[in-house]
Amino acid sequence: MDLNAAFDKRLAAHIDIARQMDSLKDTIVAAVELVINTFKSGNKLLLAGNGGSAADAQHWAAEWVIRLSHDLDRPSMPAMALSTDTSILTAGANDIGYENVFARQVESFGRKGDLLIVISTSGNSTNLLKAVEMAQTFGVKVLGILGNTGGKLAPLCDQAVIIPSDDTQRIQEMHSFVGHLLCELSERELHG
Repeated sequence: MDLNAAFDKRLAAHIDIARQMDSLKDTIVAAVELVINTFKSGNKLLLAGNGGSAADAQHWAAEWVIRLSHDLDRPSMPAMALSTDTSILTAGANDIGYENVFARQVESFGRKGDLLIVISTSGNSTNLLKAVEMAQTFGVKVLGILGNTGGKLAPLCDQAVIIPSDDTQRIQEMHSFVGHLLCELSERELHG
């Protein structure tokens, strides 16, 4: 493999998908407004994803709870990743099935007016679909950060940001960009 050529190809793909983000500006702004309104109403964020998307959920929750912008001295913003408690995840997988581990936590922690953020490159993860169904029964709004066509999750979300790519790496790179925008713009709007 020619590593220089491989690098050039991937950088070009990254730049191409980054340029396409401009077409999602209105959708991303609406997502930021959904986050801001959740916090303004005194509610919290619940975040869920699998694999790299679970890492994104944990990362973004930490940014809201602690802070993203180090020039801001602000109070904590309530957010929790549903993928971080290994006891809940393993007990749930063992006792009620992995497909139910996020739904059970939404049942436990979700309250009317909260916002569930589901992160998925495919939009078809069964455990996220079940979490969304549970959220809807409790009046928890849903924001999807998705890829490809948005999959089965897209039509179930109150708002969905769908990265127009079928390349998992490029989707995840843009998910990181979107997550940072959600965090930074919401914290600056509320505490900047």
